[in-house]
Amino acid sequence: MLGMNHTALEAFIASMKGKTVAVCGIGKNNTPVVLQFLRYGAKVRACDKREREALGEVADELEAAGATLCLGEGYLRQLSDCDLILRTPGMKPYLPEFTAAREQGITVSSEMELFFSLCPAPIYAVTGSDGKTTTTTIIANLLEKSGKRVWLGGNIGRALFPLIEQVEADDVAVVEVSSFQLTMMTQSPHVAVVTNVSPNHLDWHTDMAEYEEAKQNLITYQQAGDRCVLNADNAVTASWAAAAGVDGMTFSRLHEVENGAYLSADGVLTIRQNGVDTPVIAADKVRLAGVFNIENYLAAFAAVAGEVSPADMAEFAAEFGGVEHRRELVRVCRGVEWYNDSIGSSPSRTIAGLGSFDRKVILIAGGYDKNIPYEPLGAAATDTVKTAVLLGATAQKIHDAIRQYSDLPIVRVNTLEQAVEIADGLAKEGDAVFFSPASASFDMYKNFEERGKHFKALVTALAE
Repeated sequence: MLGMNHTALEAFIASMKGKTVAVCGIGKNNTPVVLQFLRYGAKVRACDKREREALGEVADELEAAGATLCLGEGYLRQLSDCDLILRTPGMKPYLPEFTAAREQGITVSSEMELFFSLCPAPIYAVTGSDGKTTTTTIIANLLEKSGKRVWLGGNIGRALFPLIEQVEADDVAVVEVSSFQLTMMTQSPHVAVVTNVSPNHLDWHTDMAEYEEAKQNLITYQQAGDRCVLNADNAVTASWAAAAGVDGMTFSRLHEVENGAYLSADGVLTIRQNGVDTPVIAADKVRLAGVFNIENYLAAFAAVAGEVSPADMAEFAAEFGGVEHRRELVRVCRGVEWYNDSIGSSPSRTIAGLGSFDRKVILIAGGYDKNIPYEPLGAAATDTVKTAVLLGATAQKIHDAIRQYSDLPIVRVNTLEQAVEIADGLAKEGDAVFFSPASASFDMYKNFEERGKHFKALVTALAE
């Protein structure tokens, strides 16, 4: 039985009985959404551009549950008589079929937007070009440490709308949100955190302006009493302002802030609220290495200030070892440190990782081309990279960017196996090999997790 705090959700569930709902894009997140709406009594069309053979057992499962499958070429043709259309994040919301549906008055939304509009608990949401997964994870753990029941999901791993009936008003939801999910979003969370904004996903977005607008949607619809946390050191986010009545907070690694969190001149992560400074933890006591992780902690501390005690913040920061695929130390082999940073899917993320080392590293980079400029990486490599091992679709772009600034050694390879073999031959005791592609994974792998696991397997197999 749903509690009284689920009144809006109860009304929505009741309204779906007998309605026609199209779920567009059958992936791991939308499969439970299809089943959920069937349970609500809706007539569900599961639409996907892949043919039945490619979907495999998922197609059988959904059809057996009562869904109608619309597959292959023309999979979006049967939308005109729908009452609700839900798109998967990777599908552009302004496809002609979606535009035509909106013109007919049909609601085109997403699993994420429904969760934002109907969740009975406060929502903490994080977006950004870099650092959002680590920041989201820190916030979730801090709130859990303070005694809250936390629902963690979104871009970080699982769809939350299929779980919404279990969420209570005293819980909290912590959500990582991508620019794909935020494009045309008209809902904002109670606590919004934007870690930074730099060029990314320009193969999907029309241009940088559209990408920035998508990220800004996280704060656009906030209301009085909400909290907005922005990076004061990032040119884009520093130019944004919280809406009237919103608790506007900033964080900075470089200078003090009026309201939020900052790194003090003597190296202490500090929260400032209502003119009062509260020291939390010295930067050299934070277990996660790298200046970018100091920024992630500052963002998280500002987000949960007043809800989590400084003592709990400090204890967690001193113990937390990090998230897989994010500057993850895989092993030390013959005195060489091997790091997996497969999440490094943009130049800015790789640059941040390079800056966290106290010596030049052997960099393995390259992958799918998202039409991002690589000149900043070329400039950074001059002082941080001793040898670059490049592969994938962006190898030539990274090569050219490095050559604009440096004549450091560059080795070109065709596979990750070759890259690890070459790096192993080049590395000497005391060296670090840093796998941070500065590119997406899609030219060779399904996602960055698969890419990172392959790298870890190759490194683990190296002879001692």
